[in-house]
Amino acid sequence: MTFAHDTEASLIAAVELVNSAEDPDTLTEIAHLDRFFVQHLYTGVHAGTAAELAAVRALRPALRRMLTSDRDTAVHLVNETLAEHRALPQLVRHGEVDYHIHAVPTDAPLPVRIAVETAMALIDLIRSDDMSRLSICADASCDGIVLDLSRNRSRRYCSTACGNRNAVAAYRARKK
Repeated sequence: MTFAHDTEASLIAAVELVNSAEDPDTLTEIAHLDRFFVQHLYTGVHAGTAAELAAVRALRPALRRMLTSDRDTAVHLVNETLAEHRALPQLVRHGEVDYHIHAVPTDAPLPVRIAVETAMALIDLIRSDDMSRLSICADASCDGIVLDLSRNRSRRYCSTACGNRNAVAAYRARKK
């Protein structure tokens, strides 16, 4: 199934944000948050402060729960997030991005926008019964989240590094 651009973009951003907490933590400086904001085409308020960085970092465990839950639990967490932030979905268009859904105002704090956009994206996965597109990395030493948007659902590793590490280990095991 092909998802709307904003669904894929929100899921990719959420997975990257959650995985940034894996060792080594890759979201420790305001400059890292600035890059994340630009890379994932967020719009609206971005304070660029230590408080905003701390709030975004604090969001990671809640997003992890949302992304790794079974379908029924994810429904509860999505509904809870949308209600907490009084989400009101509306179609918007800005920049070069065609119509997509925003559910909170652009002046809402960045962590709120991230949480709500993630919840809105999960709605599509839940409705299509596609939660299996989210899993934990197959590397035994990694707890990263894998977002598999491939057609044949073959993605097993959260990053190229994990995939390469396992390929090298398998190669060495075969050569023994």
